[in-house]
Amino acid sequence: MEFEHISVLLNECINSLNIKQDGVYIDGTAGGAGHSLEIAKRLKDGKLFALDRDPDAVKASTERLGKYKNAKVIKANFCDMKNVLENEGVNGVDGVLLDLGVSSHQLDTAERGFSYHTDAPLDMRMSQSGITAKDIVNTYSPDDLTRILLDYGEEKFARRIALKIDEKRKIKPIETTLQLAEIIKEAYPAAARREKNPCKRSFQAIRIAVNSELEALKEGLEGAFSLLNPGGRIAVITFHSLEDRIVKQIFLNWCKGCTCPPDFPVCVCGNKPKARLVNKKPITASGEELSLNNRSRSAKLRVIEKL
Repeated sequence: MEFEHISVLLNECINSLNIKQDGVYIDGTAGGAGHSLEIAKRLKDGKLFALDRDPDAVKASTERLGKYKNAKVIKANFCDMKNVLENEGVNGVDGVLLDLGVSSHQLDTAERGFSYHTDAPLDMRMSQSGITAKDIVNTYSPDDLTRILLDYGEEKFARRIALKIDEKRKIKPIETTLQLAEIIKEAYPAAARREKNPCKRSFQAIRIAVNSELEALKEGLEGAFSLLNPGGRIAVITFHSLEDRIVKQIFLNWCKGCTCPPDFPVCVCGNKPKARLVNKKPITASGEELSLNNRSRSAKLRVIEKL
């Protein structure tokens, strides 16, 4: 299957990175190489490292970036970028881009098991290795399932869904996406079943748990910032409130500087801001982009520059 993915906030990302012809850049979520291509086009003596943990994305990016000798595609999780770049002999970069969440290709390839609209094995692994959604759904305790649905999906009926999953799996294993979708709908109170997407939050939560997405985000941001040269920038596109909250908080901490209690008359800690916000409010998709790509509706771009 062709790796199709429309790059969200493409021009906004490229402009925000303030690309230098001789700079070194990381696209930590290469996907179909949409953003990577635009970065590579702008480099002369610089270098682009395009990372992705999905073998399908690595294959597609390698093909699409093939004619750019200044671009290198590496199969890796962006949370490991510091080690990956050090192994490449690189200790400093001028920009890092992260386009978070699940790609259109992953959603639209039924057998990957990300979507609740088509029947497929319960998988949801971005790397196509490790534990699957089926493993979590069939082996985690009701308490652990409740925690996942609450913490990663902000699902208000988390406990009901977890208990319904436990009830059904005792009869037979839950193996497909539509099986799980029906169980979630059944767990919803009758008055709430009219909700447009009762499965959305639960599928998001399980996917995040399968891929350790929030932990990877925190590690990836710290690794990116440690690699960043002064004046370098990190641009992050998020698609739901949990991701955006983490990015916003970490960025603000880097910009904060002084950590003295507010009632201290003068600063005694000596801490100075490490970075500045390039855009104080997140950048969102234009009306034109929304009309072309509905999946850009929830996208938020935050950018920070190292001092």
